[in-house]
Amino acid sequence: MLALRLTRSARPAVQLRRLLVAAASAGTGFLLLCTLGHALTHPDSPGSSFLRLLWCAAPLAATVYFALAVARTDPGTRPRPGLAAIGLGPVRLMAVAATTTALSTLLGSMLALLVFLHLRGDLTGMPFDGAATDFLAASEPLPLPAALTLLSLVPAAASLTVALTMRPREPAKPAGMHATQPAKQPAEPAGMRAAWGGTGGRRRHPAAPGRAPTPTPTPTPADAPTGLTEPPTTPAGLPWGTAVLAAGLTVGAYARKPTHLSHLTLTPALLLAWTLTAVGLAVATPGLTHLCGRLLQSARPGPLRLLAGRALMEEATRIGRPLGVVCAVAAAAYATAVLHTPGTDTRPFGPLTALGATVVTGCAIATLLTAAVEARQARADTTAALLRLGAPATMLRSAAALRTGALLAMFGPLTVLVAELAALPLAR
Repeated sequence: MLALRLTRSARPAVQLRRLLVAAASAGTGFLLLCTLGHALTHPDSPGSSFLRLLWCAAPLAATVYFALAVARTDPGTRPRPGLAAIGLGPVRLMAVAATTTALSTLLGSMLALLVFLHLRGDLTGMPFDGAATDFLAASEPLPLPAALTLLSLVPAAASLTVALTMRPREPAKPAGMHATQPAKQPAEPAGMRAAWGGTGGRRRHPAAPGRAPTPTPTPTPADAPTGLTEPPTTPAGLPWGTAVLAAGLTVGAYARKPTHLSHLTLTPALLLAWTLTAVGLAVATPGLTHLCGRLLQSARPGPLRLLAGRALMEEATRIGRPLGVVCAVAAAAYATAVLHTPGTDTRPFGPLTALGATVVTGCAIATLLTAAVEARQARADTTAALLRLGAPATMLRSAAALRTGALLAMFGPLTVLVAELAALPLAR
């Protein structure tokens, strides 16, 4: 009931993101049901139906990733002061986020089932009823348990991922705190306490004859501005991501090559190659984003480049992973466009392939935009502090444009290079 109230009282922008999650879930659920329809009409070729089911993993993963990004930016599930006093602790907020995600994805799954039954002709009274009777196995009875099992994949995977990601974690203890306890300091004599100025945290030297005691401030880490004490840590996934990306390109190069482009099919080896390529880009891009921010601050930077570079370094992990997924999707689209150039005799894509590509591309772009919203929310305090200090708003907008241009300059050629390497073995 609490999740329903929070869902109903959310802002229009939050409701729009939840509706996009429901739309992605509907598209993925419809693809899963079409796979079931293909299995019903082709009982003698289970391998082809299983391969279609494997390719549904791409829109399924994209939908779950987008649902997780929307759940993380939901203001209704964000910890706030005073919520624990009324029973909304971290565990309860995690359960609310998982329940809200389950509601959005269940809405999309039910919509997919209604559209599927309508196109089969099982539901009449609306336009286009029975328009795809041959395509969706209308001559065969639909096994309801199998259909419901397939439709439950998206809600179960999305809610479980949100619950595991947003679960409360204990803060890390400093090294050695669990083994040893700090020794108690002996009580200081009164004269020593007077010499040091009591327990106020500021050191005072003994007063010389005829001279007033001068307090000497002791610098503490709390006195330093936030974010300036030490640079952001570098993401450690760049070497591993590069290795996985190289493995994906290698698998794609040694995959079974078609004898003619008209017989190009989506084989399991090609699916494995593209999966490894996407995972490698998603793991490596946080490190590349951090490197991009560091390069912006090189060679005697000014305030604008310092601000843009430090923001990229701070947001490397939050922005880098969705950006890597977008690069992988763009590389796959570019490679597909190279293989299916006009004038060749390649087979055109069908409606289900177009639907799957739309779901994956839309989820990747929407996830990146949602991560940008989350990054903007995370640096809201820093932006407000800069404005209070007198920083012009035009400089903040220029820093955002500079960050965008730097990311495009780095990841644009990288995407084209990966796409060319992925399409080269198949085009020979």
